[in-house]
Amino acid sequence: MEYGAELPISRDYDASGRPAGPDRAEPIRLRTLVMLRWAAIGGQMAAVIVAWSIGLRFAIWPALALIGASALLNIWLLVGPALRVSYDRAAAQLGFDMLQIALLLWLTGGPANPFALLVLAPVTIAATALPKRQTAAIGAATILLVSFAFWFALPLRMADGRLLDIRPLLALGHWVAIIIGVVFFAAYSHRVTAELSATSSALFSTQMALAREQRLQHLGGVVAATAHELGTPLATIKLIAGELADELADRPDLGGDLAELRRSADRCGQILRAMGQAGKDDLLLHSAPLHVVLEEAAGLHASRGPQVLITAEGPDIRRDPGVIHALRNLIQNAVDFARQRVLIEAMTDRNTLTITISDDGPGYPPALLARLGDPYPTPRRNQAQRPGYEGMGLGLFIAKTLLERSGAALDFSNGGPGAVVRVSWPLDRIAANSRRPLGKNPSQSGLDMESLTKS
Repeated sequence: MEYGAELPISRDYDASGRPAGPDRAEPIRLRTLVMLRWAAIGGQMAAVIVAWSIGLRFAIWPALALIGASALLNIWLLVGPALRVSYDRAAAQLGFDMLQIALLLWLTGGPANPFALLVLAPVTIAATALPKRQTAAIGAATILLVSFAFWFALPLRMADGRLLDIRPLLALGHWVAIIIGVVFFAAYSHRVTAELSATSSALFSTQMALAREQRLQHLGGVVAATAHELGTPLATIKLIAGELADELADRPDLGGDLAELRRSADRCGQILRAMGQAGKDDLLLHSAPLHVVLEEAAGLHASRGPQVLITAEGPDIRRDPGVIHALRNLIQNAVDFARQRVLIEAMTDRNTLTITISDDGPGYPPALLARLGDPYPTPRRNQAQRPGYEGMGLGLFIAKTLLERSGAALDFSNGGPGAVVRVSWPLDRIAANSRRPLGKNPSQSGLDMESLTKS
């Protein structure tokens, strides 16, 4: 079971939280791959020159040929056709780098080469930039190639012909350390990157949700202004229609049309009055009674099945769109999993306002209690939910982010008898002073009310 009221945003994401589909961004820039390879080429050339200068002997020409192959690949990428770096192309390039490093190790002593640790670079880059399938393939190839390079490596020799070798037990330990490093770096780099990607996506969804609520409130102001401005021309239309009806009383063929014109004008007036009232509510109602705010947050879900009961005792609070959207997510989450009833209780003490939302559903999975509020806490389940439920694992994260931004603290638990979430604010962060003076009347067309009275 996955708790979380969700937003209907794009689901084009892979299992790692990265964007999927033909329009997804490149997993890694071509310039980055080329620069990393140039850095590796420079380091390999330096290692070959230093090793040869201190008297170590190995198959230098094949080693230089492998380094030259990497340089030629980089040159071709720079001067060749500009190709979009897909997951498969990035995996192919990292696979080439892995093969080149493994062959260099095979030519230069295998476990006796102190630079064997560099085989971890391609698999680490793959784990941070590619999905699981490509990362697993590069990781498996790394293990196989490193095992071959270590156990069938050509020996290093000194200038006098002596073999430079290490004890078998030390070679075994070196091989085991590399294999563990491959698995560890691949697994944890991939997990950390996936979590960061999921968190980034969830934060973007949170910003979209808050922006949507704010746009709706601003739209209410536009509606109110539009209704006000259209009132005068509509009244003129009605007046002229009435005068025409009187003057054309002897024209019964036009009487029906004029009657229909007046009815349409009356209907427009009713619509504008309704729009104006709704717009004024959105534009001017910056504070509201606690019970009203909770009813607004629960309104969309009150008829979805379970009974929603609201008990609220408290002062007027700020009608913040982020807070309302967050509470709506929490209530939707409770309705999605409740059997028959969702209870919303609000209480205040001397310094704190606490809102408790509980349901009679199965409750939060105990294993997930510590992770509730994180983005994508679990993969989706195929169990049946209530109609309209489309979970993505973002609802609780969005609610937690918006509420904490308003100064609230959240606590998730079980025992309502189902799930319970408590949201607590310091009163000075949420309470609104609805009795404060409104201030001086605004001027209209450069003239305030006082000047109009005097005139």
